[in-house]
Amino acid sequence: MTHTFDYDIIVVGGGHAGCEAAAAAATLGSHVLLITHDMNKIAQMSCNPAMGGIAKGQIVREIDALGGLSGIVSDASSIQFRMLNRSKGPAMWSPRAQIDRMRFMEQWRQKLDAIEQLDMWQDSVLQLIFDGENVVGVETALKKKFYAPKVILTVGTFLGGLMHFGSTMLPGGRVSEPASYGITDQLIQMGFVAGRMKTGTPARIDGRSVDWSLTTLQEGDAEFNAFSFLSTPDMPRMPQLPCHILYTNEECHEILRGSLDESPLYNGQIDSIGPRYCPSIETKIVTFADKTAHQLFLEPEGAVTNEYYLNGFSSSLPMETQIKALKSIPALRNVRIYRPGYAIEYDYFDPTQLQHTLETKQIAGLYFAGQINGTTGYEEAAGQGLIAGINAHNALKGREPFILGRNEAYIGVLIDDLVTKGVDEPYRMFTSRAEFRTLLRQDNADERLTPKAIELGLASAERIEHFTQKQTAIQKLIAFTSQYSVKPELVNSTLEEIGEQPLKHAIKLREFLLRTKVTFDLALRLLPEVKAKAEKVAQKRKEVIEASEIAIKYAGYIEREKLQADKMVRLENIKLGDRFDYLKIESLSTEARQKLDKIRPITIGQAARIPGVSPHDISILIVLCQK
Repeated sequence: MTHTFDYDIIVVGGGHAGCEAAAAAATLGSHVLLITHDMNKIAQMSCNPAMGGIAKGQIVREIDALGGLSGIVSDASSIQFRMLNRSKGPAMWSPRAQIDRMRFMEQWRQKLDAIEQLDMWQDSVLQLIFDGENVVGVETALKKKFYAPKVILTVGTFLGGLMHFGSTMLPGGRVSEPASYGITDQLIQMGFVAGRMKTGTPARIDGRSVDWSLTTLQEGDAEFNAFSFLSTPDMPRMPQLPCHILYTNEECHEILRGSLDESPLYNGQIDSIGPRYCPSIETKIVTFADKTAHQLFLEPEGAVTNEYYLNGFSSSLPMETQIKALKSIPALRNVRIYRPGYAIEYDYFDPTQLQHTLETKQIAGLYFAGQINGTTGYEEAAGQGLIAGINAHNALKGREPFILGRNEAYIGVLIDDLVTKGVDEPYRMFTSRAEFRTLLRQDNADERLTPKAIELGLASAERIEHFTQKQTAIQKLIAFTSQYSVKPELVNSTLEEIGEQPLKHAIKLREFLLRTKVTFDLALRLLPEVKAKAEKVAQKRKEVIEASEIAIKYAGYIEREKLQADKMVRLENIKLGDRFDYLKIESLSTEARQKLDKIRPITIGQAARIPGVSPHDISILIVLCQK
């Protein structure tokens, strides 16, 4: 095969967004080129070695349900899995996994290498190539020009990346990896609005120097859990390892306070926007000055390495200060580090310059995904990459845009927040950002999104079969609960033991499960016929029983949220498009006119979510649409 420099889609950047974008577009049939600085660091975990967490775990499951690869790769690389928030309702359950960082990159590389329509090129992109208001390709540091009608920028922290180690400043997108220059200036000249953001990372610890007896063990879940709906309990698993909990102390805080004038965050060296929800250790001791200790986690970087990530101790202080502060913690008295923590500043672009497809409004064919949009986190980046890849392919083939609603996915909430509200700090997903989180649970991501993957052509035959069987099993099991009668003599003694009122007469299993302290597991233990039926229908798949129980117990809440979502959808069906010159509508408030003109919302629903647009303004827009 002769080498080509012409493609359907070019993806710039081999991080989490770039990998999902390239994989999705190529799987759908586009000829894709993925350009990255270093092909040996595909999907590098620049910060903590973990996937998922509160709301972020839901995103990974959504990516998997749509046919993305992050969940499958994570399961193959997991060295600890935990389902967070089990003590709360299922809307809050969030899967999280510790990951073997090297294995993760290896797995991603294998997945990408196996996609026929995907090529890779190791190089740095210096500038984009335009034809009027259309992007047509890229030019690299090796002076090669690659051409494609669609380009997806997933450049992470590399645009203008500057690392801070105390007063020492080094250009770079990550340690030992060069920053990228040229694209930001080029886009600003074309009218794009850019800014600077900051994030940070902690020192990496040599586990052999830790006194583990002075830490608290944190084990993973004993039962099988996974991100991918295709993963099963009999899949090969890596050795499962614990994390360890420890705490800072007053001595540590005094050392840090004594060096605040050397902190780039406090001496004016850094003036860009950082994340409030993941503060550096120096920010913690200033913001929470009354706290005498802060919790830290030692997280293994892999199954066969001594390297540990010290979660909770991000810092840009001088290396000597970091080491001195760490040694004041009893478990780390003899600590050795592989490298110090540092802060990094980088360029991002105001995401209100994007459409919901993640295509830019100014330049046709140009898409942004990941930290370039002001987000932070592997999961948020991967979700955006998947959507950008799908939409670049769809646009190429003349198909309808693929847009997820706020009532359909956390990914939909994420993208709508970005393009409608913009960002004033690195954006991270939380369950509180979603109005309909009872609908957007981690357990039902496949029910919500796999039909869309089938329609798109991203669902494999294996996924389609698995999904169909699971949904059929859930329906059968729920139907059985409406037919089977629970007799008092079989359950009353146990009900009294757990503080539930005994039955006065037989009731249907569905009604029995509605009791607060009654679970499906309890019913399986007490009722042999139910256990036999459940095992037959569910084929010993815990997810079927769990999904059935949630559907029964939370039916009222789910139905109520569906009604609320339907009201929102009605507003989403009132299209605005480019029908109005908002600056000339004098009945709107001045702020609303300015915001609507900037965002150019697609629907009344989106307009209603723009900060500064009041309910009165929305009423005026509805009347104008009716006219």
